Amino acid sequence: MSEILQDGDLTIIKPGVDVVASMAESFKGELLSAINSSQGTVVIDLAGVEMVDSVGIGVIIASHNTLNQAGRKLKVINVTKDIFGLFTTMRLNRRFTVEGVA
Repeated sequence: MSEILQDGDLTIIKPGVDVVASMAESFKGELLSAINSSQGTVVIDLAGVEMVDSVGIGVIIASHNTLNQAGRKLKVINVTKDIFGLFTTMRLNRRFTVEGVA
C-alpha cells in the first residue's frame, strides 16, 4: 500500500517497496486513483525503492501518458543510481522529470 500525500497542486505517491511485477497491479490502481482524484503534477517518490522491473517501468510510463493527455506532468524523484541509469538508458528522462537521490 503506497503512501499518498497532497501538497497543494502536487500529489506525491511513495510506493516504499520495489516496483516489480508482483505489486504492479495494485500500484497501478493506486496511481490511477491518485491521478483521477487530483489536479496538477503527480510525483512518484522512489525513496526506499531498490528495484524497478520492466512491468514497473510500464506502469510509470502508462501514468505519464495518462497525465500527458490531460496536460499534466509526472515527476519521479529519489531515484537510486542504478534505477536512474536504467531510466536514462531508456531515455525516459526526456519524457518526464527524473531526479536522483539528493
